[in-house]
Amino acid sequence: MDYKALKSGTDVRGFASDKGGHEVNLTNEAVYDIASAFVKWVADHTKKDSKELVFAVGHDSRISADRISQQVIAALENSGVKVYDCGLASTPAMFMTTIDLHTDGAIQITASHHPFDRNGLKFFIKEGGLESAQLSQVIEIAEKGDFLRAQGGTCEKVCYMTTYSKRLRDMICAAIGKTEEEKPLKDYHIVVDAGNGVGGFYASEVLAPLGADVSGSRFLEPDGMFPNHIPNPEDKDAMKSICDAVKESKADLGVIFDTDVDRAGCVDSNGNEINRNRLIALASIIAMEGNEGATIVTDSVTSDGLKTFIEEDLGGKHYRYRRGYKNVINKAIELCNDGINCPLAIETSGHAALRENYFLDDGAYLMTKIIIELGRGRDLQKTLANLKCPKEEKECRLNITEADFKAYGQRVIEELEEFVKGDSSYRVADDNREGIRVSTDYGWFLLRLSVHDPVMPLNFESDEVGGIDKMIASLRPFFEKYEGLNISAL
Repeated sequence: MDYKALKSGTDVRGFASDKGGHEVNLTNEAVYDIASAFVKWVADHTKKDSKELVFAVGHDSRISADRISQQVIAALENSGVKVYDCGLASTPAMFMTTIDLHTDGAIQITASHHPFDRNGLKFFIKEGGLESAQLSQVIEIAEKGDFLRAQGGTCEKVCYMTTYSKRLRDMICAAIGKTEEEKPLKDYHIVVDAGNGVGGFYASEVLAPLGADVSGSRFLEPDGMFPNHIPNPEDKDAMKSICDAVKESKADLGVIFDTDVDRAGCVDSNGNEINRNRLIALASIIAMEGNEGATIVTDSVTSDGLKTFIEEDLGGKHYRYRRGYKNVINKAIELCNDGINCPLAIETSGHAALRENYFLDDGAYLMTKIIIELGRGRDLQKTLANLKCPKEEKECRLNITEADFKAYGQRVIEELEEFVKGDSSYRVADDNREGIRVSTDYGWFLLRLSVHDPVMPLNFESDEVGGIDKMIASLRPFFEKYEGLNISAL
């Protein structure tokens, strides 16, 4: 099998169950070989013998988790590795095992918010998640079958989520100035929607022990078929679920996680979403505490109102970068290494990485920071009152039908830039670092090229109702001339 076909950015992903009607390509053999290859890669990276290595393995709630976990653990044991089997766990927790359990590597079995029949592998070392180029090296080792085999591998079950949850409780207690016994959240009603993923622990192991009323929380029990809604803070049905839960329970805050808890969103006491630009604004306030004039790195599709909020209301700097949470995180790390004060990297999808937390995208950590603000008496609605939100938002995905889609897409972008420069009603953004972003009298649009797929996402935001239709009408003649571009989404 061509294992390169399973590579998706910095993850391995594939179909892991035939219950969705797809042929399984994340097979036992593929999982075993790729896990074995990761051992070889880590051994080379750390200059250690495989018998000296310690790994942790965790998984989300998917129906294929047990099968894949058995193959991963077998591969590690047969390589001579000491394995900590962490069972049901969040993705951020697996990275934290490199800190708390001193593991040399960790593997999380997850496919994030993707459908129930998908699954995958995420890889961590002490420096963080593997980069795309590093994962390519692992895949190459797997395809060659260049594995380490040794006797003496062991496996020990470890309930690491207990340790991870205590860390979050300790954060809240220290920040609010009360011990766990004093129940620092006893005056708060907070509901959690885990979407039947991993995130149920946040209600039972973090909030409830600190006195919070978590009644009205939804879908906390793990169920890999995700019967209630997709566990994804960007999904409309998922966000409606947590908004409804807050209103029905008259809660002070609602929290929603994706399947493996590396992303999150929240809802204020009136049932208003704190998601996308609003979440970035709130995270920026928190990150800039003690970091006057700091730079906040986001992806490219953030709103004009957010830029104004960060730069004028907060006195910071807004650095728009490319889509992809690893791109945003790596840019923030690069800026820090260059001496620029950058405490936060955050994508509109909800991936948020704080410098104080190893630049780890961790939904539970960000929600904990927000709950600390709530516990200190901050009114979240008033805090975000000055953030100007668009009246309309839309993304159209234009499919490229040409074989060399990257070259074709780049040509479209270059020609669009020439097109808008010839019309004074268009203004090309001077701070854009992906595709082309253009302001108009109604709002803005951004055309970019997907990294992996033959797709050109075209994002719009308008400050007035009907503005997006006007922008589409003005752009349609430009796009209609490209026979290799399916513009039916317009």
